[in-house]
Amino acid sequence: MLPNDVIMYVENLIPESPQFVKEIEQYAQEHEVPIMEKIGIEVLLLLLSMQKPTKIFEIGTAIGYSAIRMALQLPQTQIISVEMDEERFEVAQQNIKHLGLENRIITYLGDALTLADEIEKHGPFDAMFIDATKAKYKKFYDLYEPMLSKTGMIYTDNVLFKGTVARDRTELSTRRQRTLVRKLDEYNKMLSTLEGYETTFIPVGDGIAVTRRK
Repeated sequence: MLPNDVIMYVENLIPESPQFVKEIEQYAQEHEVPIMEKIGIEVLLLLLSMQKPTKIFEIGTAIGYSAIRMALQLPQTQIISVEMDEERFEVAQQNIKHLGLENRIITYLGDALTLADEIEKHGPFDAMFIDATKAKYKKFYDLYEPMLSKTGMIYTDNVLFKGTVARDRTELSTRRQRTLVRKLDEYNKMLSTLEGYETTFIPVGDGIAVTRRK
């Protein structure tokens, strides 16, 4: 993870976002909705711009921030996104409609682990972006990896979880936190040893894993 002064320096070099994107960022801050950190989303958008996916499947819409940023960056791309929190889902719908992106960002309300039949109708996907319940990352992967195209890539956010994956788990204060970190560590190690894939872990934002076929 980068030192705070370096993070601030790099963030100041990032071009200013459109006004409505800034309003979404402000809403997220005021309502404590987790969205990608500024440097993290910029890295993700750069990688996607190089990949040029036609279809992206996102697990974890939240209030639509990442999906909107991806849609604005990739005007020819369709995004299928799932969110299980009803209140955040409704806010995402409003944000997407405000920008006229409802034909390019298709959202589903519910647990991604129960929606595979619906999601499969939109596949195959050139990219999958996992940014939801961290303890379920491996289950998401197992369920949706078969829906990737032959050149499909997987982007996973929060894989470093504020550095806790590198800490002694006895230092973590709650059993829930220890369990979450253990499952996230297992997911990271799985990615690093997947047959037929290679994964790079990028220590920006809260950590991004980029997985592609060999």
